[in-house]
Amino acid sequence: MGKPTGFMESGRRPPERRPVSERISDYQELYTRWPDAMARQQGGRCMDCAVPFCHTGCPLGNVIPEFNHYVYMGDWESALRTLLSTNNFPEFTGRICPAPCEASCVLSINADPVTIEYVEKEIADRGFENGWIRPQPPAVRTGKKVAVIGSGPAGLAAAQQLNRAGHLVTVFERSDYVGGLLALGIPDFKLDKEVLRRRLDIMEQEGIQFETGVDVGVDLPAQQLLQTFDAICLACGSTMPRDLDVPGRELDGVHFAMEYLTQQNRLNAGEELDSEPRLTAEGKRVVILGGGDTGADCLGTAHRQGAEIVNQFELLAEPPIHRNTSNPWPQWPTILRSSAAHEEGGVRDYGILTKSFSGNDGKLEKLHAVRVEWSQPENGGRPALTEVPGSEFEVETELVLLAMGFLHPQHEGLLNQLGVELDSRGNVNIGENRMSSVPGVFAAGDTARGQSLVVWAIAEGRETARAIDLYLMGETNLPNSLPSTL
Repeated sequence: MGKPTGFMESGRRPPERRPVSERISDYQELYTRWPDAMARQQGGRCMDCAVPFCHTGCPLGNVIPEFNHYVYMGDWESALRTLLSTNNFPEFTGRICPAPCEASCVLSINADPVTIEYVEKEIADRGFENGWIRPQPPAVRTGKKVAVIGSGPAGLAAAQQLNRAGHLVTVFERSDYVGGLLALGIPDFKLDKEVLRRRLDIMEQEGIQFETGVDVGVDLPAQQLLQTFDAICLACGSTMPRDLDVPGRELDGVHFAMEYLTQQNRLNAGEELDSEPRLTAEGKRVVILGGGDTGADCLGTAHRQGAEIVNQFELLAEPPIHRNTSNPWPQWPTILRSSAAHEEGGVRDYGILTKSFSGNDGKLEKLHAVRVEWSQPENGGRPALTEVPGSEFEVETELVLLAMGFLHPQHEGLLNQLGVELDSRGNVNIGENRMSSVPGVFAAGDTARGQSLVVWAIAEGRETARAIDLYLMGETNLPNSLPSTL
């Protein structure tokens, strides 16, 4: 390593966040840039640990010690080359990945881990600024045509890899914005859309064709797709949100989180919303149901819209601040996490079950809930939920956002027309070669895996591209991103 004693001499120092009072008045990104000396110091904290468990935490298999070493040495171009060898879009993962690599860092056994995620971001941003990230069109075309359905991280990764293998790739996106949740689901303050646009510009220059506003299975029948393309990659995402079947769900003021987040991103993009009602937290008492990343995104957005107060309720019990003995390193730590949005305000509460909503004239006025306790059965199995007697309460609210995760991809339309086999959870069932039950139809990311992380989506997009290339050509030079699956 560049500095074997770096982890003993320097503490973890992520880039500074902009002051709360400043950032809640706009949608600009949260973090400032590292000074060069600080970035190199943080890269130098990477240990000479012999067995880098960070590799096991990262689904992409990023060669993390190597790019940290190059950063410490100030060789940013070599750091970028190393990072891009496994990760198509480090500018995305460096901003929105929860960094499972850091949870597996050897240093995190008894100290703060290396700032791997922020190092990735700095490497990628310098790559764009210095012109090192540039279009890489293939030297030879195979003549094979591949359709990628969905332009989220899985679809984009599959498209880029397939294009580099020489295939003619068309990406179909049913919205007017390429990028899937990167474009519409993730707030600008976490991922500035210029970061996405500059990558899409490069992909177009590489020869990838994007078709927006095309709902495949509605605007373009599945049979026509099968006749036109030599292979199909389903990267539609897990788009069916988990609903809450309680009395009053139909009241005006109860909305899915993605309805809310998507609308604000479209407004930020300059779109006019004359034909639909405005979903805003301005001056309202807001309740967010769900304690994950989507809930935190709603929280940060509500702060910027000027909410009066925001309560975020989670059904599960409050996690511990530190790991317990049943959750040892290098497992993902099940601990209490606070995002930048929680730093900005709001009230978090745990062990709360929503029983109903109530209101007048069709408009939401109150949420009715009860506190619950969780117990672990003596013979193992799933924890059991018990309502606490006499703990019923109500919260006055005009806006409730359901951020409780997603179930599976949409079945109506394309998947039903193709007739692909589904697994027990409603996802597309694939074999070891990532092909569905329909020959020539493959699946990647949340469509097959279920709701997961952006880093998993990119990894599966890469691996599915490899499987498609092998199917079309009988051999492949694309890298094996998930060694356990092929």
